[in-house]
Amino acid sequence: MSDTASRLMLVSPVLGADADFLPALEAALSGAPFAAVVLRVEREADERALLKVLKPLVDAVQTAGAAALIEGAPDLVGKSGADGIHALGVTQTKDAVERFKPEKIVGAGGLRTRDEAMSAGETHCDYVLFGDPGKGGTPPADSVADRCAWWAEIFNTPCVGQAETLDAVAPIAETEAEFVAFGSFVWTHAEGPDAAVRAALAALPADQSA
Repeated sequence: MSDTASRLMLVSPVLGADADFLPALEAALSGAPFAAVVLRVEREADERALLKVLKPLVDAVQTAGAAALIEGAPDLVGKSGADGIHALGVTQTKDAVERFKPEKIVGAGGLRTRDEAMSAGETHCDYVLFGDPGKGGTPPADSVADRCAWWAEIFNTPCVGQAETLDAVAPIAETEAEFVAFGSFVWTHAEGPDAAVRAALAALPADQSA
């Protein structure tokens, strides 16, 4: 991937305390050089059990040369050995910046409006992400691409566009977003996560797939 091209992130499904996710994660990581992986967790699950699941996943991500980020669970970040947090919403982002920066990465997701995104950006987080699933479902790919294009043109904080389907990869990558995040389609692909990642790479614009 060229220096100016969108880099890649990977977003896991929501992982419970009994998740057996390591083989799927390692398969996905084998398909591309990811910059970061967001590990989503059931925050109501038992912390000890979640840590037992998370620690080998964090190790696998870091061994692959990527940063491991825990979504929405600040207390699990240090205990799991993760590189940072993918915070949800403006309040959690602000709190995470105060708690973790500059030692760890703080990204912002769960941003449903432009005002929320701008407020998160003002916290000096490391990135803002558009396109993650929420209570209202997953935003359409064209809406995510539009939000990424708007942000990248105006703001300096890096932007991530999350593609929940394979068809969403190209329109998001064609914006000036610094990162494209591969989401649900990686874990539901009929031929497995590694094949899904290869298909997504093939869908990137020609100047971003090399």
